[in-house]
Parts: sequence; C-alpha cells; structure tokens
Amino acid sequence: MPSFLDLHDPGEPLLAPNPWDIGSAKVLAQLGFRALATTSSGFAATVGLRDGAVGRERTLQHAREIAAATPLPVTADLEDCYAADADGVAETIAAVRDHGLAGASIEDWDGDRFYPIDEAGARVAAAAEAAGERLVLTARADNFFHGVTDLADTVARLQAFEEAGAHVLYAPGLTRIEDVRTVVESTGAPVNALLRPSGPTVAELADAGVARITVGGSFAFATIGALADLARGLLVDGAPADGRLSAEGMRIAKAAFSSGG
Repeated sequence: MPSFLDLHDPGEPLLAPNPWDIGSAKVLAQLGFRALATTSSGFAATVGLRDGAVGRERTLQHAREIAAATPLPVTADLEDCYAADADGVAETIAAVRDHGLAGASIEDWDGDRFYPIDEAGARVAAAAEAAGERLVLTARADNFFHGVTDLADTVARLQAFEEAGAHVLYAPGLTRIEDVRTVVESTGAPVNALLRPSGPTVAELADAGVARITVGGSFAFATIGALADLARGLLVDGAPADGRLSAEGMRIAKAAFSSGG
C-alpha cells in the first residue's frame, strides 16, 4: 500500500474530493476515489455556521470522524490551526497526528489578516515538526482566495513554506492555468489545486504538473443548492422530489452505508 504522499504524482493528480460528513465520505469512497480531504466550509454548513466559525475542538473531532469513516487516507482542513502562535499550531497538529489521519493543512490567513511571511513560515515549520512522519503537511498561501491577486507574493510564500518543511503546497483561488503552471515550476514540492467552475479543468491542471486536486466546499454547497431547488419546487408547485436523483441516492446509500449492528 503506497503512502499518502506517494499518491501525489505530478501530471497524474490525485483526485481527493471533500466530504462534509460521514455519509458523504462513505459515498465518495464507494464511488472509487483513492483519498479524501475535509472541508471547513462544508462542515460548518452542516452545523448551521459559516466558514471559520466552528472552532478547534469541533473541527478536530470532525476530522477524526471522517478519518475513521472509510479506509481511505484523509487530509484535514485545519484552517490556520486555530492558534495565535507557533506553539499553538504544534498543539493542534499533535491533536490529530495519532488519530488515523494521513495529512493536515495550515493556512496563512487567520480570518482577518494574512500572517507576515516570516511568521507564516515559522508556523509551517512548527506544524511540520509536530507532524513528524505521521502526517503529510499541506501549506496554503491564501492570497488569491481572499482577493489578493499577487502571484509573486504567493510564490514567495509557497517557497518559504516548502523550505520550512511542508510536503505539499496549495494556493487556492488561482483561475488562470498560467498562474498554476508558474506555481508548479517555481516550487519543488507537490502542488494541490482547487477545482473551480471558473478555473482550469482536471486535464489542464494535470498538464501543468499539479499533483493533487480538491474541490473545497463546492460539493457540499451544490448539495445545499439542490435541496433549495427541490424545496422551492415543493413550496411553489407542490412538486415531488426528483425521482431520478432520489433513486440514485437511495442506490448509492444502500451500497455505501452499513446496516448498523
């Protein structure tokens, strides 16, 4: 069985969709994916909160539950590791290190501001040390995700994170394949890319040398969107649920879910 990091093959990217609860994790495993990634925004939606509002302990418990739900390797979205300093970052990583997860991520954004590059690098170094040989650490440069379209700064941050010990690099929010290619060519570690409706396709990302592709909260929010459409149909027209979707959902749920015991 290859290690989680071994599954990251530039040019043949690992598709690791993002379940938002135990049921969606089981469905994705049943469909044949080789790895999963949690989503902070998708999970927050399941408890009626916005992204960033869930908090450390609830998020850590959720990550452990997703890791235990299937045999697949799981990397956890831990936002900025819920810590103001490097010691707190290490504590958060240590809290998931021995609970069945294959990886974890750290962001350079605390919900209000970006950490200065030196501080962000020190936080990644603390996370990498805490991860040891147990976890594949993904370090995120979130500039583009928050509207800061500074590619040079993004690349400099990713290079600093690689030097600090990150195993995988991630700059969510890139929508131009040229920018993705620049990130890949400017760094030596495997690169994760976020698949976006307005961005490059899986094939284009593979051609650019991306090693892992995730979808963030998009599957979770597409599900909420489908729920809203069905509910509006019931309210306005008295329409029943889409029979085809319901039948497919029941079929895959029967295959993916246990009967208890």
